[in-house]
Amino acid sequence: MNEHQWDRFLKIKTSGRDDSHADRYRYPYEPTPYKVLERLSSGGLITRKNRVLDYGCGKGRVGFFLSWQTRCRCLGIEIDERLWSAALKNKEDAVSGRRTEYIRTGAEAFSVPADVDRIYFFNPFSTEILQKVMGKIRESWYDAPREILLFFYYPSDEYVSYLMTVDELCFLDETDCSDLFEGEDKRERILIFRMNEGLL
Repeated sequence: MNEHQWDRFLKIKTSGRDDSHADRYRYPYEPTPYKVLERLSSGGLITRKNRVLDYGCGKGRVGFFLSWQTRCRCLGIEIDERLWSAALKNKEDAVSGRRTEYIRTGAEAFSVPADVDRIYFFNPFSTEILQKVMGKIRESWYDAPREILLFFYYPSDEYVSYLMTVDELCFLDETDCSDLFEGEDKRERILIFRMNEGLL
């Protein structure tokens, strides 16, 4: 199915790019392509036992798709009121809406719930904000030790350089997505990290 067919199937409206509220710290809304989400969900690392946190969830595509495909529970946070309102409107009719939740808040101030064990990023904000977000993730992990996997789709060089310096993170795997698109873009991948249980 293509982008619009998936939206219709899931009974949501998430297509299109929106950079009207973007700035140097918070990047434009651009939903993760469904073919990337299909590959992510088929990897076996997200199941019905997991709760996924989507940073910069926009109109909610990641949550609606993953909760339908894997039966996981999803929590999305979004600072832009218009995008958050669109996610709530989508939730009303979405086929998997009951397994999703959307909160309007800034990522750097958000305390990660103790039952979140999978976290997804599609370049929602600057590396400066990512550093503060990682601080919140670390706090949650130390307070409630558990396996946490972090997924970074289409990571920037700045993201990768920073992530490799975080003591609490171990690089786990990489999912290549370059074959899903024309051309050769080395950023078409999902980097997967695990919180380093050896530090606990």
